[in-house]
Amino acid sequence: MEILAVIPARAGSKAIPNKNIRSVNGHPMIFYAINNAILSNYITDVVVSTDSYEVKIIAEQMGVRCHWRRPELCEDSVALDAVIYDAVVNDEKEYDYVITMQPTSPTLQVSTLDDAIRHTIEDDLDTVISAINHPHLSWREENGRAVPNYEKRLNRQYLPANYMETGAFVVSKRAVVSENSRIGKKLDVYEVSENEAIDVDTFIDLYAVGEILNQKKVAIYVNGNTLRGTGHIYRALELADEFLSKPDIYYDSNQTDRILFGNTTHNLIPVNGIAELFQIIKEKKYTVFINDILATSIDYMIGLRSVMPENGKVINFEDEGEGAGQADLVFNALYSEQEGKNFYGGEKYYIAPKIFLMYKPVKMKEKVEKVFICFGGADPQNYTDRVFRIISKEKYKNLYFIIALGRAKQNVDALMEYNKSKNMDVYFDVKNMPELMSECDVALTSRGRTAYELAILGIPSIVLSQNVREEGHGFVCDENGFMYMGTNPSDHMIESALDMYVTMPQEDRQGLQNKLLQNDLKNGRKRVIRLIQNL
Repeated sequence: MEILAVIPARAGSKAIPNKNIRSVNGHPMIFYAINNAILSNYITDVVVSTDSYEVKIIAEQMGVRCHWRRPELCEDSVALDAVIYDAVVNDEKEYDYVITMQPTSPTLQVSTLDDAIRHTIEDDLDTVISAINHPHLSWREENGRAVPNYEKRLNRQYLPANYMETGAFVVSKRAVVSENSRIGKKLDVYEVSENEAIDVDTFIDLYAVGEILNQKKVAIYVNGNTLRGTGHIYRALELADEFLSKPDIYYDSNQTDRILFGNTTHNLIPVNGIAELFQIIKEKKYTVFINDILATSIDYMIGLRSVMPENGKVINFEDEGEGAGQADLVFNALYSEQEGKNFYGGEKYYIAPKIFLMYKPVKMKEKVEKVFICFGGADPQNYTDRVFRIISKEKYKNLYFIIALGRAKQNVDALMEYNKSKNMDVYFDVKNMPELMSECDVALTSRGRTAYELAILGIPSIVLSQNVREEGHGFVCDENGFMYMGTNPSDHMIESALDMYVTMPQEDRQGLQNKLLQNDLKNGRKRVIRLIQNL
């Protein structure tokens, strides 16, 4: 079967001068249409119809024919039908189909193009036009007045299909191509995705296709549990929101419970071990792969590299393993002393939850009235249980305590019973943590993500480590305004520290807050994403 692709590309674009030859993500815009036609499994011949010497050079350098367009066919008023007919009418070859491919649709995927051609052939259609299903509440003018095109207002997902043509392609039987038409009687549309539907007419369109063509195919591998904590999962979800795409988020179902991700519409994909993960990665061909699994081995990183594309990039978070040296970027907001040219450590690279960016630091009251308590998502040392016993004492009856329990905390039902106390509010799986924190004057917490959140709000905090790993978290220290007590201090020491903080004068608490706020913790996510995007 003989199929010809005709790519019309005149020189005289007024809205965007030199539109067809402008560089988009490293290539002239017309490159993408020519390349799709070359890579198609169905198209046998390609011709570019133009009056531009630059376009002619590009076409010839890519190995396709150029048809020089007569001046009268380059006017704004000339319909595309006549241009396409002019390119094929004198061709000696007998074509079965002629495909119009606009250079102004550079985001079209060759797989979509081939699917549309296959659909045309298999259903014996005269014409198939690319279209996007774009249902919207719309209006028309009737007798000088605006009239709705609907009988009942519905949410978009419940509206009937509304196909709008795009400029990506028109597949036509050669027999229906004339000077006035490319449309036959047996007609259909072929739906393309929103990313593939952009037809470049404005500079905003040009910007959009640049972003789409530069879009990375991203995957994240993360695990969390009662021993490892859940901070990795929270960070993975925050990271996923920063990309202009919907990353695939993988987790090992042997290590991580789906419930720890909460209520999210991100693509969560369980895997049964590394072998299954690697097999999927090999098929998906991700351009960016993010690990948030604490420590990687050299074997793991070598295996990961072997199943990724040659130009794929690997980013690791909080990786203290030997495999860290094999990553393109390593971020660790908790440590700053890790070595390596691609290592970015310290609080400058802390990814603050989005909702914390909307809150201002708390104001220091004359006296401490409320105390915030949270020991992370899992609290493996059971600090929460110990602190409950302390704050239940009579001497704390005039203070109010707000306690937050994480998703991975054990014995939650028993701890929720403390809600019966008049001076305690106990919450589980908090959705708006900064709102609870902002009510408080001081805090007790563990040496992980929650300590950074309290620092953003300027809340003087007593901090305890959950394990040896947390002992190395350098940001949480006296110099930055925290009272750090190490791992597993005695109940007496915790109580003494609490007594000191709840009786601390306003002036001293203000001094601690000034230290907490001296670090720029809100812009870490910008720094991290900028480095990833620039890979």
